[in-house]
Amino acid sequence: MKNISILGSTGSVGKQTLDVVREHRDEFKIIAISANSNINLLLDQIKEFRPKYVAVFDKNSANKLKGMIPSDINIEVLAGMEGLEIISSLDEVDILLTAVVGMIGLIPTLAAIRKGKTIALANKETLVTAGKLVMKEAKIYGSKIIPVDSEHSAIFQCLNGENNRKLEKLILTASGGPFRGKKKEELLNMTQREALKHPNWSMGKKISIDSSTLMNKGLEVIEAKWLFDVDYKDIDVVIHPQSIVHSMVQFIDSSIIAQMGCPDMRLPIQYALSFPNRIDSSFERLDFSKFSTLTFEKPDLETFPCLKLAYECLKMGGTYSAALNSANEVLVNEFLNDTIKFYDIPYYIEKTLEAHNSIDNPTLEEILDIDRWAREFIKKSI
Repeated sequence: MKNISILGSTGSVGKQTLDVVREHRDEFKIIAISANSNINLLLDQIKEFRPKYVAVFDKNSANKLKGMIPSDINIEVLAGMEGLEIISSLDEVDILLTAVVGMIGLIPTLAAIRKGKTIALANKETLVTAGKLVMKEAKIYGSKIIPVDSEHSAIFQCLNGENNRKLEKLILTASGGPFRGKKKEELLNMTQREALKHPNWSMGKKISIDSSTLMNKGLEVIEAKWLFDVDYKDIDVVIHPQSIVHSMVQFIDSSIIAQMGCPDMRLPIQYALSFPNRIDSSFERLDFSKFSTLTFEKPDLETFPCLKLAYECLKMGGTYSAALNSANEVLVNEFLNDTIKFYDIPYYIEKTLEAHNSIDNPTLEEILDIDRWAREFIKKSI
């Protein structure tokens, strides 16, 4: 039995994690869950899974939740960033699954790492903004980081049992999002409603918009660099619209190993929770007779410049990736509020990078300062 704490249990990945736990109650036990402010869903989860702790980032929502919990449920309600840190580093927790979106996941993840917890990482921003610091801390405290993103999980599985020094290239696959095949002039006036229509995956709004701009893949390239300790030049991206091959590893002998399966986030979630074992599941099985063709193509970096910007941040090093991430978070939110247009996202990210004064070996405090600076810069610029 593994004891699980979930950061972001009311989001897409969080809910799918609870699906996995629901199917394997003999394998996993929920000790703590958290949300930003969705206390109605959080209350339903509390009633079903009976965790010992719940953390609500929004303090007013936390106070409301206290009055909603039935008297027969014994649970401690925590609030704010402190609450997230507490449920991330509880002695009785074996695995922290970080399913929150954005920079909010960095501090509690570091708290868990410093307690030597296993991290099931779905919050890519943790490594995008502070990859060097996080991986260094994980090594110091003996914390294992197991990726939950389908692409990084695929690479993790392909490398299992292999000598990492023998890998030549990582190949991340991307569906291409809802705008695959379109040209820039066709996307100038695309709305957030159109951008949210992902063809293959069911995801939250922020990740769906990132997928439409290919920024999601750019963030994954940055994350892969830190997770697998490779040079950015050895990470390729290919568009694979069927989303059957989740990613690949090419080795020095020219052999390529791929991980395949139906597009279902519950599979990498379950693998991260059960690792190093595999356990059975009711997930859909891949039927090759239904796929006469699997196709691959190069990404169009002119139409989707966000991916190019991510590579440039890795090339420049320092804290450029942190500035890129923070700017993107603000811009995606503005796009979802219909206050900016689709191509304003890469335009203002580039302006942020031009104005940024990078730091080579930043502390956590410096990374958080850069996050605040980039957010203020964007708000002033737009």
